[in-house]
Amino acid sequence: MSDPTQASGTWRLDWPTSRGGRVAAAELKRTPKDFRVFEDLGLTGFPDEGEPANAPSAGEHLCLQLEKSGDNTEYVARQLASLSGCRHFDVGFCGLKDRHAVTRQWFSLYRPGMEAGDEAFVAQVCERWPVLAWIRSPRKLRRGDHRGNRFEITLRDVAGEPAAIDQALSELAVSGAPNYFGPQRFGHHGANLDRALTLDPTTLNRPGRKGGKKGGRGRRSSGSQDSKNVLYFSAARSWLFNEVLGQRVVEGNWRELLDGEPGSGPEPMPQVTGPLWGDGGTEAVAVQGALERDVVAQAPGLEALFSQTRMKPERRPLVAIPQQLHWQWLEVDVLRIDFWLAPGQYATTILADVFELREGASNPE
Repeated sequence: MSDPTQASGTWRLDWPTSRGGRVAAAELKRTPKDFRVFEDLGLTGFPDEGEPANAPSAGEHLCLQLEKSGDNTEYVARQLASLSGCRHFDVGFCGLKDRHAVTRQWFSLYRPGMEAGDEAFVAQVCERWPVLAWIRSPRKLRRGDHRGNRFEITLRDVAGEPAAIDQALSELAVSGAPNYFGPQRFGHHGANLDRALTLDPTTLNRPGRKGGKKGGRGRRSSGSQDSKNVLYFSAARSWLFNEVLGQRVVEGNWRELLDGEPGSGPEPMPQVTGPLWGDGGTEAVAVQGALERDVVAQAPGLEALFSQTRMKPERRPLVAIPQQLHWQWLEVDVLRIDFWLAPGQYATTILADVFELREGASNPE
């Protein structure tokens, strides 16, 4: 694999595609309505998309399904906390959704004993965002609780041979795409990776990081910096995963089990995975372990971060297969694509395996 240059501002942020190139170019998110996301919660007691809502329910958490556009998930969570009068960490959600899109997702708010005021509170929230459904639940929503997300995406100014695009999308529905982390995780020109290189790895090991009850005044700024540090470490971990996956795409074995795949055996058939680096590096051994360590060794600055973090090595699937993939040519250069993805998979990454994407006016970064 070519040298993944790590000088400031020159990180690799575009990795090999499954075909060795893209078959077309297109504009993404000309308007927020061109990128719609519907959270599939799939939790007992919660209505599915389109089902009747506001059925009798009970619990200390008021859960709202909102439709939003132009606001990111964390901003909405903070605003809901302010409206409700609860602490910001008493607002739960399952995942971050794109700001430059029309998204429907659930939020939970800790409001014990306040059931009588729910209807008035929902009406107050409706002044800011449409509330599509609301119920009471005994538990807070947490990251990754949802079953997945459904996407309705309209690409414009599509430039390419329609037959080649149709063929590539047909293959995508069957064989999937490399399950890269999206470039937004790494910051503008890889700025989050630059910051990761400046961190003291032991900052993730400080006692009391999660407690927040001791220390009194002055803890807020420390907690904010801790959150940023976690973001930078996560970016480093994700970039190393992408590098390993990119190498396997180049070698043509990214869909194949290699000798040394963690958990491999006759039953059940394991997924093909790559490393989320941690203390000790990777759980893979033999051929696969050697490949992963060789790739990560090319980024010694990032590799060194994990030697003292006490982060347990984890695994992530190398292949992302969009479910229920359908597409329709609305005009000669306008293509609508609908599909469903599991949590932790990125719609733009899936599409970027087929299309050279450029961001539209609604997302000018």
